[in-house]
Formats: sequence, C-alpha cells, structure tokens
Amino acid sequence: MAGYPPGSGSGSGYGYGAPPAQPYGSNPYAPPPQPYGSAPPQYGAPYGPPGGEKPPKEGKENKQQQQQQHGYGYGAPPPAAYPAPPAYGSPFAALVPSAFPPGTDPSLVSCFQMADQDGSGFIDDKELQRALSSYNQTFSLRTVHLLMYLFTNTNTRKIGPKEFTSVFYSLQNWRGIFERFDMDRSGKIDASELRDALLSLGFSVSPVVLELLVSKYDKSSGKNKAIEYDNFIECCLTVKGLTEKFKEKDTAYSGSATFTYEAFMLTVLPFLIA
Repeated sequence: MAGYPPGSGSGSGYGYGAPPAQPYGSNPYAPPPQPYGSAPPQYGAPYGPPGGEKPPKEGKENKQQQQQQHGYGYGAPPPAAYPAPPAYGSPFAALVPSAFPPGTDPSLVSCFQMADQDGSGFIDDKELQRALSSYNQTFSLRTVHLLMYLFTNTNTRKIGPKEFTSVFYSLQNWRGIFERFDMDRSGKIDASELRDALLSLGFSVSPVVLELLVSKYDKSSGKNKAIEYDNFIECCLTVKGLTEKFKEKDTAYSGSATFTYEAFMLTVLPFLIA
C-alpha cells in the first residue's frame, strides 16, 4: 500500500514502476556488483609528464606561473576534477495549474473549493491544514509542508486540485497502514511496529536508523519509544522522500549512489526547512 499516488500497487511503496525484488535498503552497506564506470587512476598518474620525461624543477618562477594560470597556490588543479554541476530547477518554481482527476469524489472537490477562498485554483499551507482537519486528519504545519513539497516538488507551499486529491487518498492509505500495525490499538506504534510498517511500504531501514526515527518522532523525546499517527505520517514522508531522491541516483538499486555537493544540498535541505 504505497499511497503515492493511489492505486500505485499493493504494499510496494514505489508507485513508479515495478519494485526491486527485495525492500529497498535491505542491504545498503554491500558494495555494488561492479563499480560505476572504470576504476579511477592512481593519484598523481594523470599529472606526470608524458613519455617518462623528468618533471621540471619546481622553482619559484614555475610556481608563480601556475598561480597566475590557474588561480591556485598549490599547483595546477586536476583536470576536470569538479565538473560543472547540472542545472537544477528552482525549489520555488511556480506551480502549473491543475484540475481534479476524473471521478474525484464531489465532497473532496467541495472541500478544496471551500478552502480556496480567493478562487485562485491553489490553496496554501494553512488552508490545506484546515481542509485536512475537516476530515479528522490533524497535522502540524511542518507535516503539511512536507506533504506539499513531496507532491509538488517545490517549496512554494501551494497546492492545486490534482495534488490535493493525491494527498487526500495517500493519507487514507497511510492511516490504514498505521491502524494495521497498531496492534494494541494504543494510538501509537513502537519501533518494531514502525519497522514492519516501513517494510510494507517497501523501505527497509537498519536498526540504527530505526532508533533515530523513533527518537526523532516520539513526542516524549524518546521516553515512550513510540510515535503517534501525525508523527508517523511525517516520519513516512521523510523516509519516502529521501529514499526516492536517493533512488534517482541509484538506478541499479545497489544501495550506493554518487552525489555532487549541489545535488546533496538540494536533496537534504527541503526536509530540514519544511
């Protein structure tokens, strides 16, 4: 029961094609079957003089020429050591107007229209928070911001009809998952129940990561070692969002990926500033 988007499969959590044979991350520390690309050359090898010639003497003049040519005080930089990062879209790009998918429940359409008081075709974070609360789904603004980010891929904190519909049905699916794994009906799930819930979504996290998640999302700051429904949603949004961003780089499902500094920052920061 993925929840992203509705009808994306039962229990896989992916929603973008067939899931891997085992839950993603089940062996995240194993090296990939073979490295990406060819093995890098030995350090210093590409920078030696051609044809086995004796390197020039590193005198004062030679150093000054290198500094003037390259702008570095430590000799020439490695060729193509840091290629220019690819262009990334702005995280604050404007949303494209959307419409409700065919067959959307009329009550859901009415709920959105009531929240969209200015008739702009979009609702902001507080309007979404109020709209969800009318369906007994009460969340903090941080959780609402994460929902909006993951369904729009922007930090504009606005959402349209299509995304609103996906959010609503996904939350229904996740509530069902929470209730299924809340075995004792306490309104909370402990670490083992959270592990099973994440596995049902297709995410296998290590015991260390699981402990960190429970500590982070337990309202008692880790004393109860259990999380309530609203924090469960925020936890799942974070795990799902970071995993999907990681999978964009880990196309072989090896548990290993390479990020540029820019890509890493743009991957992590939206989850910190939500």
